[in-house]
Amino acid sequence: MKKVPSKSYLAGAVLCLLCLLGLIYYCFFASFSTYEETQYIYIDQNDTADSVREKLKPYGKAGSLFAFSTLARLSGYDDHIRTGKYAIPANENVLTIFRHIKNGRQEPVRITIPESRTMDRLAGYLSRKLMLDSTVVAILLRDSSFCAQQGYDTATIACLFVPNTYEVYWDVTLEHFMQRMKKEHDRFWEGERTNKAQALGLTPNEVCTIASIIDEETANNAEKPMIAGMYLNRLKAGMPLQADPTVKFALQDFALKRIYHDMLEFSSPYNTYKNTGLPPGPIKVASIAGIDAVLNRVDHPYLYMCAKEDFSGTHNFARTYQEHLKNAARYAKALNEHGIK
Repeated sequence: MKKVPSKSYLAGAVLCLLCLLGLIYYCFFASFSTYEETQYIYIDQNDTADSVREKLKPYGKAGSLFAFSTLARLSGYDDHIRTGKYAIPANENVLTIFRHIKNGRQEPVRITIPESRTMDRLAGYLSRKLMLDSTVVAILLRDSSFCAQQGYDTATIACLFVPNTYEVYWDVTLEHFMQRMKKEHDRFWEGERTNKAQALGLTPNEVCTIASIIDEETANNAEKPMIAGMYLNRLKAGMPLQADPTVKFALQDFALKRIYHDMLEFSSPYNTYKNTGLPPGPIKVASIAGIDAVLNRVDHPYLYMCAKEDFSGTHNFARTYQEHLKNAARYAKALNEHGIK
């Protein structure tokens, strides 16, 4: 006669099954993250399944990390790593998180193009925000062939960048990033801005060049159209721009607080004391406020300006050189009194 299992054996088996199911639920179906807010990891081209797990470790529960390793091993994830920025939501389980990581369902990043003074600085910024090598970016932005592919040269490539905020993928290639910047540039200049530039007899690149100088002259956006009007008056009159920021750029010394006479003799196409007309290109990535200041310049008769002696960041404007010398003397006196050299 067949022996019927005792109730204690059945109860034990059920308990073991429930524990197993509980463990499976805890590892695979419970919330992965220990945080109450979404966290992010960045997977680059050098990552492996093990290194991805290590990047997840600060955010995941022990059982969920074990489940991730199991899923990675069973699916052959190590042979199909996809780069990108990936979200670790607060209440998502490991199955969903792993599926997103494995299938490359990454999150975009928001990047604001800075008003960089040099392309090297822009390259450094991009490498901190995106999966781009700063050295490679800097070299290419100084490469004439690469710049020509974008429709610029090494002096005007800064004109391509419009300092807005954009959403891109963290692992975007430089080629695709530049294509995106070209698309945003064309959208920015389409229509009214290009029409206004043409009415002034300027190209968008020339507008950006003037705007970049104005941006370095003042941070006061309200005054920028006045300064734009003065520089346009000088261009129309065939006078040198005599813009101190261009001398700083030529010397590559942006910490200068005063420009002395011997500096004005420095030989460079960017020295607007020695050369008439515009420099070869912008001295920084021009701000939108600077660009619009040129396009909407104040029409006035002033040909000269000098920083105000109150260090307010604004300027005294003058029609004649004699009047300008008086303004310059007051400013020089204030610099000396404050020990600014």
